[in-house]
Amino acid sequence: MYAKDVPPGTRFYHGTKAELGVGDLIVPGFGSNFVERGLKHVYFSAQLDAATWGAELARGEGRGRIFLVEPTGPFEDDPNLTDKKFPGNMTASYRSAAPLRITGEVEHWVGHSAEQVEAMKAGLARLKEEGRDTIIED
Repeated sequence: MYAKDVPPGTRFYHGTKAELGVGDLIVPGFGSNFVERGLKHVYFSAQLDAATWGAELARGEGRGRIFLVEPTGPFEDDPNLTDKKFPGNMTASYRSAAPLRITGEVEHWVGHSAEQVEAMKAGLARLKEEGRDTIIED
């Protein structure tokens, strides 16, 4: 679903290993799950599966967590995923230069199989080796 079509009241998710809680803000300027440099945007999705990947692939120690979030400002389609492999925004993935406010946490979620996670990590490592692990931040 494109950002322009997101109805009011849509539930958004953010997967991470960060130790945060309800009321905290997830702000731009920190490294992501995929790169260490600070980013201009925070990324989130309206699909639990996308946030699950975020929680499973997050850098750092500790358990993966999935937070319910609400954007505090305008947001747009994530250009790293939208209209790439398939037309549209099939993963309902978005980004914002404004912080995300944590409104809750998904306590019980089902992760992907160990094989799926390892395959995804191998694919990301391959992209890095090939120099194609870029994040569009324009």
